Amino acid sequence: MGDIIYTSPIIRCLKQQLPNAEIHYLTKSNFKFLLDYNPYITQLHLLKPKLRDTIKELKAERFDYVIDLHNSLRSTLVKIQLGIKSSTYKKERFKKWLALKARINLIKPDHLVDRYLKAVEFLGVINDGKPINYFLPENTPSLPEIIPDYYAKPYIAFIIGATHFTKRMPNEKVISLCKRIELPVILLGGEDVKTNAAVISEALPNKIINLVGQISLNESVTVVKNAAQVIGFDTGLTHISEAFNKKLTTIWGSTIPELLGVQPYQVMKHYEAGVTLSCRPCSKFGLSACPKGHFKCMKDINEDLIIDFIAHE
Repeated sequence: MGDIIYTSPIIRCLKQQLPNAEIHYLTKSNFKFLLDYNPYITQLHLLKPKLRDTIKELKAERFDYVIDLHNSLRSTLVKIQLGIKSSTYKKERFKKWLALKARINLIKPDHLVDRYLKAVEFLGVINDGKPINYFLPENTPSLPEIIPDYYAKPYIAFIIGATHFTKRMPNEKVISLCKRIELPVILLGGEDVKTNAAVISEALPNKIINLVGQISLNESVTVVKNAAQVIGFDTGLTHISEAFNKKLTTIWGSTIPELLGVQPYQVMKHYEAGVTLSCRPCSKFGLSACPKGHFKCMKDINEDLIIDFIAHE
């Protein structure tokens, strides 16, 4: 999700700076919802079960250029088959391997958006310096429909979902943080963290509103959009929250934002919470368990610094 979300400034810059261009976007069907309502996209194409069928569909469009922001084997095959001028985002795979395995970090801390933009420089497209975009459908329920008892009160949205265990803060540490936050806290996340949410909300029944696994992603986005502040782990909804320029606290465990260039983008007030350790990062995308067994990257995060950031303007 995050990789696709960070393509939104490139789509916007292309369309606004080359207004007569048609912009078509190819992705997997399970990411369709992220792009359906983007007004800068002329047409959305979804990968078919057989790649040759996808390529046949694309050839019929008679494109002028291919901009490859994925740089995978599949996208390379698409470029070769279309046989037209192309430009590709450089992933710097070897440098990432060196950073993870040899602790030799040669990667510049450029944001993924800026890395993507290099692929469209040849068209004269430049960064407009604006945040990412996320477009909600018109039929998304309003905040009073989602949280009727709290919609008029300031609250903090805490996104506790993340695909991998090493990107999630332990329940007891989340509980400790929430105890110290003055505002009500709304928990957000998917089915995979429903058990975590139950433990956290049970510990603080008068402080926590638990919506984990109970509302859709776009309803969760609405809750985030209207929050006073947002706290989140390294996960898609946290990155989506950047579209609304909320005061944002991001919490990082086994992953580091600089490696993949996914630090908060164009957010006026943000704090990145993490711990400097010789074993961190241990992964680009997170793991199912701490390889060392101690999980210090999350357990040793300084709660005082997070609370200080949340409490002050």
